[in-house]
Amino acid sequence: MKAYEARHYLLKAELRWEKVEDRSRYPYALPALAGLHEIDFHPKVTFLVGENGSGKSTLIEALAVAWGFNAEGGTRNFRFGTRSSHSPLHAALRLIKGVRRARDGFFLRAESYFNAATYIENLDDAPGGPRVIESYGGKSLHEQSHGESFLALLEHRLGGKGLYIFDEPEAALSPARQLSMLVRMHELIAADSQFIIATHSPILMAYPDAWIYQFGPQGLERVAYQDTDHFSVTRSFLNNHRAMLDQLLKD
Repeated sequence: MKAYEARHYLLKAELRWEKVEDRSRYPYALPALAGLHEIDFHPKVTFLVGENGSGKSTLIEALAVAWGFNAEGGTRNFRFGTRSSHSPLHAALRLIKGVRRARDGFFLRAESYFNAATYIENLDDAPGGPRVIESYGGKSLHEQSHGESFLALLEHRLGGKGLYIFDEPEAALSPARQLSMLVRMHELIAADSQFIIATHSPILMAYPDAWIYQFGPQGLERVAYQDTDHFSVTRSFLNNHRAMLDQLLKD
């Protein structure tokens, strides 16, 4: 790891329990968070995986807000909010940063990307200054499919030397487009970028030399790709889908 440290933007996050008033309340009572004291991040890619409600999106949102990103997504300069729904977890996090400063950054939330696209349009409707949408390829994100607008962000807005935090980016991407995302991620990593991604996608989490943290009833643990529930369930289904469907759908 020492060879990587100079290239890290975010080394680790510590959960400072002395700042938590009630450990029995959400989200601190979630099994994956209840025993958490610190989490280390890979200099290239760190994946947070687990079932819905396990806490992965809650933690990734808290990391983004603690870094200075808008809670609903965007850059550190985005200032909008349609509904205040993020947890107080960010206030109890202490981020340990590397010696190098990230020159770029973006927080992508699949569920609120529409709101970020609207914010960009509102900025461009205001007088003065260059059009923000030019940094995203020049075409309104609302005039593209959800998946196309995601890829426009990846291809045009993200420029490298940045920290990129994504929450379920596969939500609007077909399997083929997820492969395209892997290619673009690899290009950005080669340009000194670091990714932290919450995902359900066994395609994305297959990125080589990544760390995977699995959120579950037993807590938070770092696992190999082949040991994730996502990999085992997907492999079992693809290898014997007819038998599995017969079992699942029988009267």
